[in-house]
Amino acid sequence: MKFGILKERKSPPDRRVVFSPNALVQLKELYPDAVLKVESSDIRIFTDDQYKNLGIEVTEDISDCDVLFGVKEVPVYNLIPNKSYFFFSHTIKKQPYNRTLLQTILERNITMYDHETIVDASGRRLIGFGRYAGIVGAYNTIRAFGIKFELFKLPKAETLSGREELISQLKRIIFPPIKFVVTGSGKVGSGIKEVLDAIKITEVSVDNFLNKKYAQAVYIQIDVLDYNKRIDGQVLNCKDFYTNPKEYVGNFERFTKVADIIITGHFHGNDAPDILTKAMLQSKDCKVKVVGDVSCDIDGPIGCTLRASTIAEPLYGYLPSEHKEVDVFHPAAIVVMAVDNLPCELPKDASEGFGTMFMEHVIPAFFNGDKDGILERAKMTENGKLTPRFSYLQNFVDGKE
Repeated sequence: MKFGILKERKSPPDRRVVFSPNALVQLKELYPDAVLKVESSDIRIFTDDQYKNLGIEVTEDISDCDVLFGVKEVPVYNLIPNKSYFFFSHTIKKQPYNRTLLQTILERNITMYDHETIVDASGRRLIGFGRYAGIVGAYNTIRAFGIKFELFKLPKAETLSGREELISQLKRIIFPPIKFVVTGSGKVGSGIKEVLDAIKITEVSVDNFLNKKYAQAVYIQIDVLDYNKRIDGQVLNCKDFYTNPKEYVGNFERFTKVADIIITGHFHGNDAPDILTKAMLQSKDCKVKVVGDVSCDIDGPIGCTLRASTIAEPLYGYLPSEHKEVDVFHPAAIVVMAVDNLPCELPKDASEGFGTMFMEHVIPAFFNGDKDGILERAKMTENGKLTPRFSYLQNFVDGKE
């Protein structure tokens, strides 16, 4: 089995990689029959020499490899026919801007595995950068608060060496008695929580958060049943919410009345109620000052997320009364941080974490006959056709929707 590590070609450049040099050394030790090649890159967080110094072949041509690993979408003109690819294709939600990509994958008889489709038997995602999106998202949101109110100055996350330096910067801050709300309890939400816990922000109960005043900064981490309620008044469980989202209405406004900062790490289904609506933000009793929308769904459940922001310009102001973008320092503006590629700001940490997940969950499947069905579940295309699991994309591919 020949594995190739792709050079990232999408613009803007992404410095992340699926496997660090040390991860490839580990892979070779565990599976001596594997052949490993790394495509030369001048942008990768790990240099060509770092791979070469550990005995890993670096080359301009990896077209003889069977399986090719990348992070972002591979440009259509670089797709090699009859290969197996792993990367984030951003097609499984029928994203129109990548229709041509999926069509080309099929035309070139490529076997496609999207990182988002790598799940266990219960459908739980096994691979992703979510933890690092949460870590950087929390840092950037706190940085936004400091900028808006001129309380403290933090350097951009991309200028720091990694998670430890990021945490070290935050520990220098003396926080006023503000209240944070964190949505979601998955990998993104856990990354956010990891930062708040590391800098000793106190976690409290929902009831105390809503009703008590504190002399120090506090936070709550809430999930879907904390900010949605059934229309008929029944109190059931999360499974019921995910199965019957149209039977629910949002009640996040109880948090907007007391929270200063909201950091989002939720997953939001298509039929679920919006979370932070324009009406809530326009309310006279809304206390929200900064929203870090790590989930970053444009025109989605967070009403102030008008557009994605960038690593270069991560913040913009939102004027609730007119539902429009304004300067961050407008006196009535809520600050929005909505960078949609946050893990790129910690490329070394994110790459090392990503490789660890791949070594645990994916690589063994190539050598054990895929006994747990990891590859079979993740496979989107094969022999020029969509697999049954992803047949719902056929009309999208055909341009009918």
